[in-house]
Amino acid sequence: MKTVITADNLRSFAYLNSAVLVGEPRGLVLEFKGLGGMDMYGEDTPRGVFFGKRGVLYCVPYLDPWSWMNPFAVRETDEIVDAVFSRYGPLPLVSTGGSMGGLACLVYTRYGKITPAVCAANCPVCDLPYHYTEREDLPRTLYAAFGASGEETLEDAMKKASPLHLAEAGEMPAIPYAVFHCTADRAVNKEKHSDRFVAALREYAPVRYVPVEGRGHCDLGPVWADFDQAILSAVNA
Repeated sequence: MKTVITADNLRSFAYLNSAVLVGEPRGLVLEFKGLGGMDMYGEDTPRGVFFGKRGVLYCVPYLDPWSWMNPFAVRETDEIVDAVFSRYGPLPLVSTGGSMGGLACLVYTRYGKITPAVCAANCPVCDLPYHYTEREDLPRTLYAAFGASGEETLEDAMKKASPLHLAEAGEMPAIPYAVFHCTADRAVNKEKHSDRFVAALREYAPVRYVPVEGRGHCDLGPVWADFDQAILSAVNA
């Protein structure tokens, strides 16, 4: 398929904080949304301003709200990155997100055309086949994301986008990872997801693992500054 997303039409496919960028860009941060995220921003977001003041491009891809970083979501993200780089040149790339976006930022390091320099994940879904059984609202979204393939079972398709399974197979790139997971998370079980993923990934990649005591799903609270520093350190900002 011919490339659809360009620097000229990027705002239809992603948010980019270029209007509030200070100076020449030091890097590009991709932040992937959680399950059901459907916002299309008409003005700059607080995080866009935060990164822009520090000379960092910040981009939120408008992917399918339950894409689960399936093959098309990877391709669409590649086009978005290409569009940004066509205007600004190649830059250090950081992949980040929370919940489903946490899975997305991890999986994108494996399949993206350009391997990110660093990945920072907040309460990520890591065992996708298990997550299918974790809540009643999930099977329909995962079937929508992975059910189109007639070549394999739904479980096999999900395993290809499951950070735990990729880590256990040694398929995650050996880049630095920062994984934060709240201990009171009731939406994505820390022990079933991040604990197991980090243990597998530590066999061959540098991982910083931060349990966030007493907080709920993706609610980093006072630890947000630590999370953002993991991102900024990758682009020397």
